Amino acid sequence: MNLLRRALLASIGSMIGWKPSWSKQISPDSGEETSSQNEVEKSSVTSRHILCFLGKERDLSPLSDAATQAIRDFATGFSVDENYSQPEPDDRMSQSFAVCWDWVKADAWSPADEDAVANHQSVLYILGPSMQQAETVKVSMLALRLVERLIGAGAVAVKGESAGIAHGLDWWRELIRQGAEATKAADPLAEQRIGRLAFAKRPLSVPGFLASVGFHLVGLPEVYVPESAGSERQIVAIMDAVADEIAQRGLEPTLKVHRAGLSFDSTYEPDEFKFNPYGIVRLPK
Repeated sequence: MNLLRRALLASIGSMIGWKPSWSKQISPDSGEETSSQNEVEKSSVTSRHILCFLGKERDLSPLSDAATQAIRDFATGFSVDENYSQPEPDDRMSQSFAVCWDWVKADAWSPADEDAVANHQSVLYILGPSMQQAETVKVSMLALRLVERLIGAGAVAVKGESAGIAHGLDWWRELIRQGAEATKAADPLAEQRIGRLAFAKRPLSVPGFLASVGFHLVGLPEVYVPESAGSERQIVAIMDAVADEIAQRGLEPTLKVHRAGLSFDSTYEPDEFKFNPYGIVRLPK
């Protein structure tokens, strides 16, 4: 099946979100280091951004022209998808955005954002380049700049399909501002953190754990935290802290400090955009 089609079907069909009743179930393991066929395959797997933009007119040209110019100006390797973009509404978008809204950040979206999704008149998809691990942060910052350019061109809603995450326009603008500051300061750790907040989804409810999806878009493994570790928001804070530790200290020291395991057993197939080739860090129960 076409990879973009698989991503779109997963985004529309998966009930992934803050609420446990919406969550996608993933089989847990013991938390100890394991190996699998995916571990063998992971070296050939690369990450890729897919961005979805909704327009207010039944005309793709304002968004597609802005995207094409941005690709010429700075977003090398990105491309407009001609197969699934359309100059008309997609009646599945309200459901798709509903399960993808950012539940972590307070006021990450508003009723006005929901109305914009419900009343959109066109859909534009942009595909990012396949990313090696060392390129992920740089490309994610370019993806943020692309979001900025298309919001300026009239996009009324934006969703990252690779992890199934949507923010309201105000929060996208704030993430864009923070990303620009981090890039200007040449602070790759800050860029990585902002890219993670922008393009990763958390938490998913997993039997015994809360989990992330999309950390591979900034070159990091996913983090699974036992649900017994605290409230959902406390666990998200732990999840983010562990991701920051991996970025700062490195993977092996972080695993050792937390007595955590690294696994490559994933719910997602290697050819799916949510598959993380860098593995899954599971904190012990």
